[in-house]
Amino acid sequence: MATAMITSDPAADQVRRTALRRMRTLALALLLFAAAVYVVTIGRDGVLGFVNAGAEASMVGAIADWFAVTALFRHPLGLKIPHTALIPERKNELGKGLEEFFGENFLQEGIIRDRIRLATISLRVGQWLAEPANARRVVDEVAEVAAIGLGKVRDEHISDLVSEALVPRFREEPISPLLGGLLHETVADDLHHGLVDLVLQELHGWLVDNPDTVAEILGERAPWWTPPRLNDVVTSRINVELVRWVADIRDDPRHHAREALDSMLAQLARDLLEDPDTQARTEALKERILDHPQVLETSVSLWNSLRRMLLSSLADPEGAVRTRMLTEVCRFAERLLAEEELRAKLDETAADAAVFAVGRYGAELTAVITHTIERWDGNEAAERIELHVGRDLQFIRINGTIVGGLVGVAIHTVAVLVG
Repeated sequence: MATAMITSDPAADQVRRTALRRMRTLALALLLFAAAVYVVTIGRDGVLGFVNAGAEASMVGAIADWFAVTALFRHPLGLKIPHTALIPERKNELGKGLEEFFGENFLQEGIIRDRIRLATISLRVGQWLAEPANARRVVDEVAEVAAIGLGKVRDEHISDLVSEALVPRFREEPISPLLGGLLHETVADDLHHGLVDLVLQELHGWLVDNPDTVAEILGERAPWWTPPRLNDVVTSRINVELVRWVADIRDDPRHHAREALDSMLAQLARDLLEDPDTQARTEALKERILDHPQVLETSVSLWNSLRRMLLSSLADPEGAVRTRMLTEVCRFAERLLAEEELRAKLDETAADAAVFAVGRYGAELTAVITHTIERWDGNEAAERIELHVGRDLQFIRINGTIVGGLVGVAIHTVAVLVG
């Protein structure tokens, strides 16, 4: 298996190396001091006897703890004593243990939900977005990504989407019930009245502004044998009555023409939902439209027009799209800051997403620890770990020296009392 080099920060490593060397020197100095005291007080009685016993125990404790600390990273004095150099030789088992420890103690649902709740993610997002510069930055980033995404979509992508996904789906899905249900709800809720009002308003304005065009159209359809003067009178009268009739329909919400239109639309909705002949004709019309080659060309043309419009607006910092996006981002930030219920709901959603992700991919996440450590070189891994934690481990040697001396004095005291 190929080994992976462990990357590091040379400057930070130098600081750690200096601190480790300093603590090693201190631990060794205490051992040498205890050895010197032991040599000086050998064979002495009285108080010096206690000092000698303490120094002797200090040396034992210091050497034992030096062995224990060193055995984690290498063979002490180069001697391949069993159960030494634990990290280089058992790094894979160590990685597996770390993986299990991390999964059992950190990737638990209760812990994840608690941490997300304490993090108050939605509140922090709201506070951050409340800054105008940050809101503008979000809009700029989204606009840039959207522009890049739109630029990556080519004509053949749209053509393939329409021909291979949308058209087959439209063929499978009966359109009559959909159109019938939509038309029924539209008529029932009077949603079409606004469109009718708009059409009537525009039609009335056109008739008033273009009497000559109306007269010309009517004149072309007059019998050839009627005198021109009579045609002019008739067409003029028809135009006046037509303008008056459209105005009456426009101004009277209960006009019989409006009611007739409502009745016709309602009947069409019922036929689309219930009449087999109407449904068959509608499906046949759908098939003819889908089979027409202009469908693909029109789809691509519409997409290109929409893309050009969007790209143009996205490129303009003051364009309609960016302006609208900025407005919505600012409103969202205001709601996050003002509505505690919204924040709680979003935080709960974030917690649910995190729990789902951990439940689904937690094993793969923790397995990264094992796989990474398995690829490390054992000796290099030991050196790196010692560089990070070795300084603190030297306190074991220091404590062993001090505690060993105290225990030695205590044992010597018991021996004197018993003797």
